[in-house]
Formats: sequence, C-alpha cells, structure tokens
Amino acid sequence: MAELNYSRKFLVLIDESPECDRAVSFAAHRVRRTGGTVVLMSVIDTEDFAQFIGVADTMRAEARDEAERNLDARIARIAEIGQVRTETVIREGRPDEAIEAVLAGDPGIGILVIAAGVGDKGPGPLVTHFAAHNRLHVLVTIVPGAMTEDEIIAAA
Repeated sequence: MAELNYSRKFLVLIDESPECDRAVSFAAHRVRRTGGTVVLMSVIDTEDFAQFIGVADTMRAEARDEAERNLDARIARIAEIGQVRTETVIREGRPDEAIEAVLAGDPGIGILVIAAGVGDKGPGPLVTHFAAHNRLHVLVTIVPGAMTEDEIIAAA
C-alpha cells in the first residue's frame, strides 16, 4: 500500500522517439496509482550551435520553442490519463549528461523511466548507457519496446 505522503518523482526524457510515449505512459499511470510527480525533461542538443555562430541564438530559441511544444503535448497526454502532478525541466547539452545533472540536483527524483527502442538497432543509447551506469542513486525503470499500452498500464 502506498504511503499517504509519498512524493517520489519519476523522471522521463521527452524527445521525438516513439519510445518516449511509452515511458511517459508508464510513469503517469504509476504516479496515478501510487502518488508522486512525473518530471518531464527535454534536452536541447547545443552541439551543432557552435558551427553556426551568427544564428546560434536563433537556433537555440527555436529549439527551446520546440522543446516547450513537446512538453506541452506530453502534459496534455498525461491529463487524459487523470490527475497526475507534473513538473517540466529544459536543459542544454547531451541527454545522458543533462539527465545525470538533473538527478544530482533534485534528491526527490527516485526513478528514471526510459523505454527501449523497437527494431533491430538495439535498445537505444540511453537504455544502454543507464543500464550499465553504476553511479546513479536512483532506480532505472526500462519499459520494453514490445509492450503494448494495455500491458504498460497493467504493469504500472
């Protein structure tokens, strides 16, 4: 039985990948059942910005707008699931490093939720990185690529 004051946060990286929606679904359904907060994180990859010095600020602003649209779309999706508290975070840099920095800076985050990719390219770089990463002080939940929405809801 969940504690009444349970406030654990579930961190989910928001990107354009199809597996992103599965991770959001798992985290939102889990929070709906047990309480807590879903922290939706978008990372702006600024690596290419340095190549375009004259337009770097414009590229950064456009990337931030896109990140905010992606976060808003996931918040709307979570609202369809029910009453689930959400927070949003936008960072710049490499996704793995940005995730680690957010985890280090927010002790309330106890679970990183990522979803494995589908297809023959493997589980994906974040799954590979965090499944083998032994410095994290949070649980890592990997949603298998083959799971259906109904299976994700049942497991959450």
